[in-house]
Amino acid sequence: MRKKGCRFKQICLVGNWLYILLQSRSLYHSCVHTISMSDSDTSSQGAECKNFRQITRDRLLYEMLRSTKSGDSKSSWKVLIVDKVTVKVMSYSCKMVDITDEGVSLVEDIYKRRQPLPTLDAIYFISPTKENIDIFLSDMSGISPLYRKAFVFFSSPISKEWVNHIKRNGSVLSRISALREMNLEYFTIDTQGFLTDNERALEELFGNEEGSRKGDACLSLMATRIATVFASLREFPNVRYRGAKSLDPTTMTTFRDLIPTKLAAGVWNCLMKYKTNIQDFPKSATCELLILDRSIDQIAPVIHEWTYDAMCHDLLNMEGNKYIHEVPSTSGGLPEKKEVLLEDHDPIWVELRNEHIGYASEQLDEKMKNFLSKNKAAQIHASRGGDNLSTRELQKIVQALPQYREQTEKLSLHIDIANRINKIIVELNLKAVGQLEQDLVFGDAGTKDLINFLRLREDVSRENKLRLLMIYAALNPEKFEDDKILKLMELAKLPPDDMNAVYNMRFLEAPSITKKSTSPFSLKFDVHKKKHAARKDRPGEEAAWQLSRFYPIIEELIEKLSKGELPKNDYPCMNDPSPSFHATSVPTSLRNETTAAPHSMRSRRTATWARPRSSDDGYSSDSVLRHASSGVKKGQRIFIFIVGGATRSELRVCHKLSSKLNREIVLGSSSLDDPPQFITKMKLMNSNELSLDDLQI
Repeated sequence: MRKKGCRFKQICLVGNWLYILLQSRSLYHSCVHTISMSDSDTSSQGAECKNFRQITRDRLLYEMLRSTKSGDSKSSWKVLIVDKVTVKVMSYSCKMVDITDEGVSLVEDIYKRRQPLPTLDAIYFISPTKENIDIFLSDMSGISPLYRKAFVFFSSPISKEWVNHIKRNGSVLSRISALREMNLEYFTIDTQGFLTDNERALEELFGNEEGSRKGDACLSLMATRIATVFASLREFPNVRYRGAKSLDPTTMTTFRDLIPTKLAAGVWNCLMKYKTNIQDFPKSATCELLILDRSIDQIAPVIHEWTYDAMCHDLLNMEGNKYIHEVPSTSGGLPEKKEVLLEDHDPIWVELRNEHIGYASEQLDEKMKNFLSKNKAAQIHASRGGDNLSTRELQKIVQALPQYREQTEKLSLHIDIANRINKIIVELNLKAVGQLEQDLVFGDAGTKDLINFLRLREDVSRENKLRLLMIYAALNPEKFEDDKILKLMELAKLPPDDMNAVYNMRFLEAPSITKKSTSPFSLKFDVHKKKHAARKDRPGEEAAWQLSRFYPIIEELIEKLSKGELPKNDYPCMNDPSPSFHATSVPTSLRNETTAAPHSMRSRRTATWARPRSSDDGYSSDSVLRHASSGVKKGQRIFIFIVGGATRSELRVCHKLSSKLNREIVLGSSSLDDPPQFITKMKLMNSNELSLDDLQI
């Protein structure tokens, strides 16, 4: 609740996550809130497992914010000071109401000029940079500090040099109530996903200037942030990575080839420090980490993914998870635009986001029919047409109206989204495009099929022609040498910037790819065999829906890793001594055995949203919630990290395999890219003027 004197001056949107910077010129005591302590013990009690995002949230709310309520902190309200990194860490994991419930009345940006509040304590959650530390010392030094006491929490390890620098300031030291490393500097995008926020990783690591200082700095920051995931969960992983391979013994290994190796070494060094400095950090491996890069699968970021979630972000020009929904005007005028977030609080979204768009559309239709048949207000209204209702019937309608309104709004939202997607699919002829994409990937179509498609299908958009050619380039890298790809681009009438995107696919060519034969004999019979197939149909997994054949490469890798069948020479392990730089040693894989194994120091209990519930309103998504809670977290965790951006199809695979393998599988990446963002990055990979504004993120 907010009284007159408390003002919200600025509301900011970072990507798709809302965070509020409160800049009040009035006194804090004009803000009145009621603190809820209902979930105060969730981090230490309860029999059900918590997912990755919930553990992260609990650390921020309870281990950091709530810990400041003890000791000599007498004031009930505090100010939270954040920087540009930690404000995103908070906003990805917590809502503003969560923060205020823990006694925070004001959230301030450390870089902005702030009002002195000498009777309030401040909580600093900041990165350990020189700029941040200098500002903190300036805030708390002198005769009149900005705040009474300071609780300082660093998002990643701070050097001894900076700790000593703080200690040398006597006036500040006496005002510090806590000085701790939270070691939490990642952004939770999902219950099983996180980002390190290296949006320029493709440019800095895969661009023309190899081995640059930018690339090394990018990998160093990435390694630090990945390591904080394991510090937060108190997990010590077997660190495995895609090993570097040369095309032949005389070929020099390039910087691109060594990206996973360098990152694995950086993560390992951070973990070794944690083993020494964190008291309850595990001493032996408790989970698996597999580090890959975008070259492992160039097709997944470009091909059309036909799930509800992927289609929303690919076709609807959404800003993050924000969707603009038109609703009928209450005054009877033009439709009103309403912003909604498609996130975990929406049970329909949770249930259908990873389902094929065809199945999702059918389910939404069934849900609406089921709801109308069971809701009392809908039944009575339909049977009487709203006329000549008895007092008892009116009473039933009134009682059902709030539920009726809320549920019809949510159902109509998703029906509107599905209808828009299906309309776009028809307008852009995406079924034909998608069929050719999948035929190319599975080797059922070749160069002649692509040529005929480009010649005959003039109704296909330029973007979809570009995506077809990027897939073709990924499947046929040798075609760059004889200008065959150039001729195809000319046939498709692609402009120069689109051509750049196709040419730049060469930078993502996997080092294990060998040069394919270009002999006349092999070309002559190319149409009769699956010469360039990048996928094989998976046994026992027939596609239930059209165009759902494709699967990301990481699906096979995760299953092999879980079974201990991942090739040891191709994917070495940092935990084992390595006789050479390329690490040809034999790793010890963690298996799901009956014997007791080392485990995470933090408890894992079922997510609140994943608890089964029953409802007879014809609307609830209890079936998916029951499925989500059915023993996903029992085995040791598997972490997959992809340098250069992950896709929604890869995140979907992690959810799917978590249930199948009975292990929580967490996907991490430098960024989460939908096809439009990935294509823009590929176009600008060689440009010195890469702008995040151009990425539309």
